[in-house]
Amino acid sequence: MTARAATRPLGTVTRGTTNPNRLRRMDRWIAATHGAELRRASDPVAIDLGYGAAPWTAVELLTRLRAATPRARVVGIEIEPERVAAARPYEREGLTFRHGGFEIPVPGRPALIRAANVLRQYDEGEVAAVWERLRARLAPAAGGSRGGLLVEGTCDEIGRRHVWVALGPEGPRTVTFATRLGSLDRPSDLAERLPKALIHRNVPGEPVHAFLRDFDRAWAAAAPYASYGARQRWLRAVRDLTTDWPVTDSPARWRQGEVTLAWTALAPRT
Repeated sequence: MTARAATRPLGTVTRGTTNPNRLRRMDRWIAATHGAELRRASDPVAIDLGYGAAPWTAVELLTRLRAATPRARVVGIEIEPERVAAARPYEREGLTFRHGGFEIPVPGRPALIRAANVLRQYDEGEVAAVWERLRARLAPAAGGSRGGLLVEGTCDEIGRRHVWVALGPEGPRTVTFATRLGSLDRPSDLAERLPKALIHRNVPGEPVHAFLRDFDRAWAAAAPYASYGARQRWLRAVRDLTTDWPVTDSPARWRQGEVTLAWTALAPRT
């Protein structure tokens, strides 16, 4: 991470590219899988870190979270002051914007930090330190709560293909692959959207490469189901994957064009 003076935000300015509805797959997954934790939180604050040149993703995150958690609040954080000023007219009850970076300049400990397309420009060797800093800002596990959630990943410009890692205060938990099924030729098309921690590990000998290879094979074997639609083919392919890979979600999520695996199965080899 770029060295900064103590009074300046931590991080570097991103390209700021954004589009309405770009992060819908990630948002819906968060609402479905983390909604119960947000409802239990005394102050369910969600951070949209690095929302970009326009505030659409923060506005949409609030709408989607409130469908599951009516008390949810969203704070959009940007390292570029001009982007914060441009977003301020969109503030309303439950939605504010602040100048900042990886230090997450909000009081308390957020229940959620979403960082989409933020680490794309960083070196792989910088990811672990960023993850550690952001995890340290999450609400801690306590009682029956697993604590806050950091969701970090990458998607294409219109949100058809997306891969993200979910991390708790204790460390990485899962990796989710999500796609608009009609846009998919084969599952390994998602490789170009792997988050920075994995994208350079898609080479022989690394777990993520083996997973995508097996996913393509399962997809090819499920070709007869294509006559019933891409969703049925995806469902069959994912079901076959569960024989050898620790898939953590259920057909209800697979039907959305998703599959989630334990991080330990795909973590880079050291």
